[in-house]
Amino acid sequence: MAKLQVGESFGMALDSLWGNKLRSFLTLLGIIIGVLTIIAVVSVIQGLNNYVYTKMSFFGANDFSVQKFSMMGTSLKEFKEQMKRKDITLVERDLIRANCPSCALVGASTSSSATVKYGSQSLKETEVIGVTYLDHEIGSVVELTAGRHLQSMDEANSRAVGVIGSDVAEKVFGGLDPVGRWLKVGSREFQVVGVAKKKGKILGFSQDNFIRVPITAFMKAYGSRRSISINIHTASQEEMARAQEEVRTVLRSWRKRGYRDPDDFSFATSETFIKFYKTATSGIFFAMIAVSSIALIVGGIVIMNIMFVTVSERKKEIGVRIAIGARRRDILFQFLIESAVISGVGGFIGIVLGFLVARIASAATSMPSSVEPMSVVLAMVMSWSIGLFFGIYPANRAAKLDPVEALRSDL
Repeated sequence: MAKLQVGESFGMALDSLWGNKLRSFLTLLGIIIGVLTIIAVVSVIQGLNNYVYTKMSFFGANDFSVQKFSMMGTSLKEFKEQMKRKDITLVERDLIRANCPSCALVGASTSSSATVKYGSQSLKETEVIGVTYLDHEIGSVVELTAGRHLQSMDEANSRAVGVIGSDVAEKVFGGLDPVGRWLKVGSREFQVVGVAKKKGKILGFSQDNFIRVPITAFMKAYGSRRSISINIHTASQEEMARAQEEVRTVLRSWRKRGYRDPDDFSFATSETFIKFYKTATSGIFFAMIAVSSIALIVGGIVIMNIMFVTVSERKKEIGVRIAIGARRRDILFQFLIESAVISGVGGFIGIVLGFLVARIASAATSMPSSVEPMSVVLAMVMSWSIGLFFGIYPANRAAKLDPVEALRSDL
């Protein structure tokens, strides 16, 4: 009997939707927009999360860097305090190399940007990265398709040589072999000794528009009065934790920090970048979820109003059912099912459209997307819940109708 009632109520709900197409569309619109937004936003955010965890880690699992500024600053006051910190220098890099037994490799880097040019071809906003000869083995390892890496003699003699990214090789040199040719970087020239393997884009930004030059040559060209990042590789997670304490001891001693004085430098790991990314995107995520929740609530209110109309239109039917023995809870159950079916259909359409929007956004912007089964289930549960919640009052009103009054409604 229960199965029959559910099937009958389900069929009646679909007939009602199909019989009043325009009204049904307007009824479903709020639910569709709400679920569409949830699915699209969650899909893009989840896709970005997966992408970030695998590709946006600038350091390996056992690598970290020492920097002047923290990436996790939370206020302008904190940033102003960090501005007062001393610059990190190559002298401190050398101190860490000499006094950190847990540090397997110690490198350093700093950067600027410039327009690069060869012949009549040029490329703007190219990242010029000054690195030590060890840096290609620390963190995001640089692999080559041609030429060689920077060597210790390049750094020691401040040679004007560099390793270029694939964007520079393709857009500036075209079909020419870049190795051995001189590339104009800003107002200076560097000889290309290597070409890095293509890495592609991340969040729409190219990772291949760069030239890596010896840090000593960089400072000769751009000045040495700037803070560097000290990049450190360790053998394991345990060694990394030990190395951070050794580095902290070395730097605090060198900088004459008192026992109660806080560090005037910051550590950065892969986890730091992931936390920074989450902080940057969480506000957008929750704002979009809030907007979609408002759309769902509006959709629920519309469903409630339409259910009131439906109850008014079917008073005689309700009266007949009560007169032939239907219990009030049967009437209540019938209209709750109809309300849930209406919102469920809207939820299903919203899921399909949300999936399509996420795919189109990914194709248009190169941002990855990933539709997780849990988000689909959550969206359907939310839409059904909206239908049930906003359907309770009209369903209860239908169940409490006096059969005599209901039967006389069409007379």
